Amino acid sequence: MSQGIATVVFALGILGLFWLDRHQKSRAFPALWIPVAWVVLAASRGVSQWLQLGPVVESPEQYLEGSPIDLVVFAGLLVGGVMVLLTRGRRVGPLLRANGPLLVFFLYCAASVLWSDYPVVAFKRWTKAVGNLVMVLVVLTDPDPPSAVKRLLARSGFLLIPLSVLFIKYIPDLGRRYDTTLWAPVYVGVTDNKNSLGVVCLVFGLGSLWRCLGALYGAERPRLAGPMIAHGALLAMALWLFSKANSATSLGCFLVGGALIAVTRRFTLRPRAVHILAVGLVSLCLFGLLLAPATGLVQAMGRDPTLTGRTQLWEEVLRMGVDPWFGAGFESFWLGKRAELLWETYWWHPNEAHNGYLEIFLTLGWLGVALFSFVLVWGYRNVVGSLRRSRELGSVRLAYFMVAVIYNVTEAAFKVMHPVWIMFILAILATPVAVRRPQFDRETRTPQENRAASV
Repeated sequence: MSQGIATVVFALGILGLFWLDRHQKSRAFPALWIPVAWVVLAASRGVSQWLQLGPVVESPEQYLEGSPIDLVVFAGLLVGGVMVLLTRGRRVGPLLRANGPLLVFFLYCAASVLWSDYPVVAFKRWTKAVGNLVMVLVVLTDPDPPSAVKRLLARSGFLLIPLSVLFIKYIPDLGRRYDTTLWAPVYVGVTDNKNSLGVVCLVFGLGSLWRCLGALYGAERPRLAGPMIAHGALLAMALWLFSKANSATSLGCFLVGGALIAVTRRFTLRPRAVHILAVGLVSLCLFGLLLAPATGLVQAMGRDPTLTGRTQLWEEVLRMGVDPWFGAGFESFWLGKRAELLWETYWWHPNEAHNGYLEIFLTLGWLGVALFSFVLVWGYRNVVGSLRRSRELGSVRLAYFMVAVIYNVTEAAFKVMHPVWIMFILAILATPVAVRRPQFDRETRTPQENRAASV
């Protein structure tokens, strides 16, 4: 099949996915396209990369420059999101008041810009981090938040995953790279590296699995045949892309998140059972990956005991001089001389610590680690409460929360516009009664859940 014909076929297929996933009872609000555009760009490439107007990053100094085109686009989306929130003041106010711990963490990140060696760059990155929060607020202040979450995941996935298949199979100039160090082709799809492609499959593959299981176990089974077909097809494409991406961390997290969704959608779990399940999964991953890599878990993922050089990198960055209490400043560790030294040492040119918790320590210090630890505990409490109120929405929130916790053991995803970080924020935000739609909850819960929620 030629590139032109394949492009037309895939375009019609994407339109077909949107058509199959339509829901006549749920009204679609145009404002939701703003966070969709934000997530799509965060998960793929910047506008300058799509237009091939940005330079290829070949030195640490180029990270300092940025792209004026990307700056304008993201600023426009951020302003658009803020304007939407200004029109929803009655719902935004209670939501912000209910999420004080996360706001305090963001304020501390803003304060850390002051001691960064590159405060202008750090401030630009902080505004993008705030943009993540704004986009999540746009979704959760929608008149129908559960439906808005579904549409955010579906619309983003319907664009990114089929296009990745198209690029890899029929437009290799866009979907493949050639690694000159490994002398082998690398499949990237709509992203710029294989790990990012794995993240796309992880985040939106889980969303489609959630919708498929919802169609199986939900009360509207006959009317959900279309969405089940659409998300079943998307899930199949995501699994195919996993085989091409060779991203062990993303695949492992997908299996964990998928298992959590399946268990919590099928069975009503008491909070104690959820705690045991969560602690067990985290303990297993920490033991198998960090404490005892010789047990075989690392080898089963196709990696060596050093986690492909990560353990040496961790030792190296910890020896570098940063303030242990306050860190190098928000998103400022991988800039300047430190980045130059590490790029000279490692052929794969690291621009992250490949551990989200270590990354927070390097940029925000022990104070940042303490604040983030509190956010983790507080957010987990919100996730468990959401699971008790609505098994449907709570199951995917628990999955994304656990995926973020485990993914950041070997990758740094608590960063600016990382899709896992965006889904983590979406999962942990507390939603007060003033924001939720009680009538929607009653329609999607089982009779037992409705009785529990009324207590």
